[in-house]
Amino acid sequence: MSESKDIEMKDADASIEETKQIIEEIESSFNLLEKASNTFDNRYISKVFRDFGPLRKKILQNDQVLPTIINNVFPTNNQYKEHLLKLFNSSPLDKSDKSYSFIPEIELYIYLLIQVYLLDTEKITELNELSPHLIKLMNSYNRRSLDFIQAKIWFYISRGKELTGDLLSVRNELLFSLRTASLRHDTETTASIITLLLRNYLLSHDIQQASNLVEKVTFPDNAANALVARYYYYLARINAVQLDYSSAHECVIAAIRKAPQTKLANGFLQSATKLNIVIELLMGEIPELKTFKSNKGNLDPYFNVTKAVKLGDLKFFKEVLKKYESAFKKDDNYTLILRLRQNVIKTGIRIISLSYSKISLKDICIKLHLDSEESTEYIVSKAIRDGVIEATINHEKGFMQSNEILDIYSTKLPQQEFDQRIKFCLSLHNDSVKSMRFPNDNEQKITNKEIENDEVELLKAIEEGDLDDFL
Repeated sequence: MSESKDIEMKDADASIEETKQIIEEIESSFNLLEKASNTFDNRYISKVFRDFGPLRKKILQNDQVLPTIINNVFPTNNQYKEHLLKLFNSSPLDKSDKSYSFIPEIELYIYLLIQVYLLDTEKITELNELSPHLIKLMNSYNRRSLDFIQAKIWFYISRGKELTGDLLSVRNELLFSLRTASLRHDTETTASIITLLLRNYLLSHDIQQASNLVEKVTFPDNAANALVARYYYYLARINAVQLDYSSAHECVIAAIRKAPQTKLANGFLQSATKLNIVIELLMGEIPELKTFKSNKGNLDPYFNVTKAVKLGDLKFFKEVLKKYESAFKKDDNYTLILRLRQNVIKTGIRIISLSYSKISLKDICIKLHLDSEESTEYIVSKAIRDGVIEATINHEKGFMQSNEILDIYSTKLPQQEFDQRIKFCLSLHNDSVKSMRFPNDNEQKITNKEIENDEVELLKAIEEGDLDDFL
């Protein structure tokens, strides 16, 4: 019995020591937040968020960390202190003798940690109950050192509402905060709220409202790459629904290129790649084979759809649609894939026009598994009008006559492809120029030690894929 008690005591002591180490790590973040508040340099905030992921996991495994932080940092007369301590099942450790400066940066950072903890422990109701207080608190502050923290807090407020299916209740608050952030020139919060609103509209299938928002707001040019990628992805989805496939394709490619190339972005890259495949098929193009090999995740449904479109086999397309219907609906691409039926038929007609110089409409109807000769005649006529095939229809005798194939260099296609490449190169050059950063004339001279520290941080940011946040 004594041995078991000793083991329990040792485990308890080890747990307390681990909790104290995590608390010290959070306290070091407080020092950086205080520096950011005094110097108005958001790079200190970026340093805090660079360690946010590992810290999030540690807090989840140690229930006493956040209650202890709240008990130590929040003043005794704070009205919300007791309510926050009730959110946790564990009691805090003994109060520390250290004195903390209770500045807005530290206060909102603690609230952010609480939000993440409640989300990770699936306490969604408590997370949503905390949101009104946080919104009121953020509206009372006007400090540029809070921009990054507020942007993240808004994300978790919106996420909590999304998980409960309550999308409408948060819209007015988001729109009001978007106006406030725009007036305050709060770039980070503005970019974050625009993406949250677009996601909100798309989840509730309010495409027209999402389109109106895009027309009336200006997305900040110097926003973080992760937010830019998300914005372009939502823009691509809006344009795709509105049949503007060329603009949608440009946006989804920009989203893939702007996305952080880290493991955390794998889910986003998969969703963007799936949307890109569907848009390319709707444009009449066939995605390259490496697209399906180079991306992790289940792309088999989209590979089979591509195969059906490439073969022009309507029967096979219907089988694929029936088999993977649930997967397409989960990705929210089902309605877009339903539009591919016309592309499958057009591809089939193109293959037939290349194989036969002359073929009856009845044979086309049989080969493509269409309903009737009348519908076949209409589809072939539309394909000729759209420039899918070069042919003529003899309506009296009921056959299609293919024209001679012209040299591709005698058409406008090479010129259009060359124009696309030039536009991409110019866009890449403009983005590179915009992303360059120069020191201010009145910037203080920094010591050699600080230069070395900045170089170490820069190398760390490059390795972890967080260079955008560092800049």
